[in-house]
Amino acid sequence: MTRTSSVQRRSVVSAGALLCLVSATGFGLSPLFAKQAYAAGVGVPTLLAVRFAVAAALFWAIVAWRRPRVPPRRTLAVAAALGAVGYACQAAFFFGALTLADASLVSLLLYAYPALVTVLAVLLRRESLDVRRAAALACSAAGLVLLLGAGGSAHSAGVLLALGAAVAYSLYLTVAAGLPAGLDLYLLSAIVCTGAAASIGLTAAATGTLVLPVRLDAWVWTVVLAVVSTVVPVITMFAGIRAVGAPTAAILSCVEPAITVASTALVYGERLSAPQLAGGLAVLASVAVLQIPGRRALPRGGSGAEPGR
Repeated sequence: MTRTSSVQRRSVVSAGALLCLVSATGFGLSPLFAKQAYAAGVGVPTLLAVRFAVAAALFWAIVAWRRPRVPPRRTLAVAAALGAVGYACQAAFFFGALTLADASLVSLLLYAYPALVTVLAVLLRRESLDVRRAAALACSAAGLVLLLGAGGSAHSAGVLLALGAAVAYSLYLTVAAGLPAGLDLYLLSAIVCTGAAASIGLTAAATGTLVLPVRLDAWVWTVVLAVVSTVVPVITMFAGIRAVGAPTAAILSCVEPAITVASTALVYGERLSAPQLAGGLAVLASVAVLQIPGRRALPRGGSGAEPGR
C-alpha cells in the first residue's frame, strides 16, 4: 500500500467513525425529543405514528432516487411484518418506558439487546458459546443486576417496558438477520417504517388514542424526532458501516446512551447513581467484547437491519 493510499484509507476511516458518532448522537437524543413532545401534549401512539410516517416518506424519497432492485414478494412481506410487529412493539415499549422512568436508565437497559441477540444465536445454533461470548454475557448480566438493584424498583413499570423493548429488538434483529444480504438498506428502512406507521396508526385509531397535535411545538418536536433521530442516524450509520466495518460501528454506537445520559441530565436533571453508572458501563463493555474480531458481527451491523430506535 502506497503512502497516498494509506493516507486516503485513514481519511475514509476517520470520516466513517465521525458518521457513526453522528448516528449515535441522533439516536441518543431521541429520548430528549420524545420527552419534549410529551410535554407539548403528544401521546405515545400519536408520536410514533407520525414519526414513522414522516420517516417512511423520506426513506421512500431516497428509494425513488436510488431505484434499487425490487426483492421477491416474500422478502417484502417479511420486511413489512418486521416493521408492523417487531419494530412497532420495540418502539412502543421503549417510548412508553420514557413516560415512566428516567431516560438514562431506559437507554442503558435497552443496550441489553446485543447480549440477548447472542443468546438467541446460540440457542438457534447460529453461533457457539465460547469463552469470549460467555464473558460478555456475564458482564451484561452483572450490569443489569446493578442497574435494576440500584433504583429499578422505583420505576418498575418503566423498567419492565424497557426490558421488553430490549427483548423485542433482539427478536427483530434475529429475524432481520435472515433477510437477503443484497437487500437495499434504504428500501428495507422504508418498508419497516411504513409497516410500523401502519400498525401503530391503525391500532391508535381503533383505540381512540390517535390525536393529532394542535400545538406548533408538538409538531416541531415530533418531526425533529423523525428526521434528526430516525432518518439522519440511519443514513449516517449505513455510511459509517461501509467505511469502518460493522464491529467498529457497533462499538462507536455505545456513545448513544452517553448522549442520552448527558442530554437528559442537562435538561431534566436526571442523574445515575454510582452503582447504576457502573452497571451501565458493564452493559456497554459487553457490547465491545462481543465485537472483538473472530466472531460474526451482530445482526445490527452485519445485515444493516437496524432502522433506528
